[in-house]
Amino acid sequence: MLKRFTVSLEEDLLERFDGSINRHGYSNRSEAVRDLIRRELVDEEWEQDSEVVGVVTLVYNHHQSQLQERITELQHRYYQLITSTTHVHMEDHNCLEVTIVKGQASLVRELSEGLIALRGVKSGNLTMSSTGGHLH
Repeated sequence: MLKRFTVSLEEDLLERFDGSINRHGYSNRSEAVRDLIRRELVDEEWEQDSEVVGVVTLVYNHHQSQLQERITELQHRYYQLITSTTHVHMEDHNCLEVTIVKGQASLVRELSEGLIALRGVKSGNLTMSSTGGHLH
């Protein structure tokens, strides 16, 4: 069931919001507002240390001494969280590794922060999401 509600905004804020809606390809304001609300609810799930899902993305130099072993060691320490890992050779020195994780938010954060902090990781990111159970 859909419910309507009214939101009042300053004109310049609404113009900026409409610009953002267009850049992101939303068909209307309602879809954009729904996504903003869902994003906030996902953030709350992470703050409440609920069961969550996420993606840890790493770009690293595979020639860095013992880096691959340290990545594997951390992944084995948190094996219960890991659903899938994909490793891509991007160029001679650089690799991309994407790890899909599911579990308690604090443990997922521990794993991702540990991986991202390893020496030789050039870029790392945790994309946080929800298992979807509480979102409609």
